[in-house]
Amino acid sequence: MEQILASESSTPFQASQPARARTLSDLNGHTPVHVVWEITLSCNLKCSHCGSRAGKRRVGELSTEEAFSVIDQLAALGTREITLIGGEAFLRKDWLQLVERIAGHGIRVGMQTGARNLNTARLEAGKQAGLFGIGVSIDGMKDYHDRVRGVIGSWNDALRAMETARSLGLGVSCNTQIGAETIDQLEPLFNRIIEAGATHWQLQITVAMGNAVDNDHLLLQPHRVLELMPLLNRLYHEGQQRGLLLTFGNNLGYFGPFEHHWRGLGDETLHWTGCAAGQNVIGLEADGTIKGCPSLATETYGGGNVRDTAVAELWNTSEALHFGRMRNIDSLWGHCRTCYYADVCRGGCTWTSDSLFGKPGNNPYCHYRALKLEKRGIHEKIRKVAAAPDKPFAIGRFELYEEAIPGRQVLPAEPEAAPRVAERTSSNPLPELDLCRGCNEYIWPDETECPHCHADVAAAAKKYAVEEARRQAVMTELKSVLDRLQVLTSTA
Repeated sequence: MEQILASESSTPFQASQPARARTLSDLNGHTPVHVVWEITLSCNLKCSHCGSRAGKRRVGELSTEEAFSVIDQLAALGTREITLIGGEAFLRKDWLQLVERIAGHGIRVGMQTGARNLNTARLEAGKQAGLFGIGVSIDGMKDYHDRVRGVIGSWNDALRAMETARSLGLGVSCNTQIGAETIDQLEPLFNRIIEAGATHWQLQITVAMGNAVDNDHLLLQPHRVLELMPLLNRLYHEGQQRGLLLTFGNNLGYFGPFEHHWRGLGDETLHWTGCAAGQNVIGLEADGTIKGCPSLATETYGGGNVRDTAVAELWNTSEALHFGRMRNIDSLWGHCRTCYYADVCRGGCTWTSDSLFGKPGNNPYCHYRALKLEKRGIHEKIRKVAAAPDKPFAIGRFELYEEAIPGRQVLPAEPEAAPRVAERTSSNPLPELDLCRGCNEYIWPDETECPHCHADVAAAAKKYAVEEARRQAVMTELKSVLDRLQVLTSTA
């Protein structure tokens, strides 16, 4: 499976307005804006971290006519973007027919792919059918990528597909899973995918599901987000200068000092607001099973089958799809239950925590959390205690433990600002936080003293406004000087 995270902020291809950007009407009406559809589990790679254990077709995959019916029903529900995944989506013989049917409804259709043997003819046919773009999975530089993907030459195929897609005018993005060996490879990969023509780079942490449970040495330890996030912040800003937008999946970040840069794609008023599964996102499996998120465990989160029941009925009545709509802080546990951001974050990515512990509500891959523990001299780690069954989307079991940072004294926990509960209304269905300009952490709008850095919120905002005005004046003057130099040069 091409592991991707269904997030309104992680679009692989983007025009001036992302098709999956949610409006107030979408939020209140729970419109399934974005659908991630595994159309086959057939695959030509052998990925050691594949959550769905892809390789062979599922038993009972939907027929072409059944798939057409699903497409028509999704269009009627207001879906604006469908991402086709596998396995390897183009190995399904009727994939071009599905692309054409989707595009015929005016729905944007993209494809996430491992890109082995995704040649020019296939890409040309996809574009002709209405394919908007491709997101190519590349997990690191050549030796590492070929090793974890299980096929020598798959890295070259992936880069070649990106370059070909660019030459054909298709949207081009890259999708990267971050594991134990990935951090050192991110910067050289960043440079290489820019050369290949990527305009977007979606990143997420490898999740403990399926083959990744068997190969748990590939999983990133939670405390290493302390290394990861500053690097991604630097690459994000460099990417802006070089035409590559870094987009962050649902299991990356969660507040901390960099959240205001990237979650809203430059809009600081936007921040993480909790798992969107079953609210504006649908996941479909090749046999017609419907889920609130494509990556969640089928046995726990499967909400019925579109072969037996209309999509609209399942979407509107299936409790297994609605868990994200009904969750509150009572479902949180561990660190997440007592966190200042509890009601806004709601434990981060359901897929990540449920895959580790068999239940959502406590996610150790949190930058804010790791920073707080690091101040106390503590790191969090995971270790496997139970294997996963040999079936798609299977989970094992991991335990979470704390370890003293070598050479550091372990300090007692400082009092945490108490969790707050947001008042949700039809005009404000998601919690909205403000930004403390003293530490760049989000705070509740009525805070007068920042609970994170203890700054006077109003004074910090005033100081920031003065400094920002000065920066803007300097930039304006610099631009004026450069414009005058350009004029002088052109007339010399």
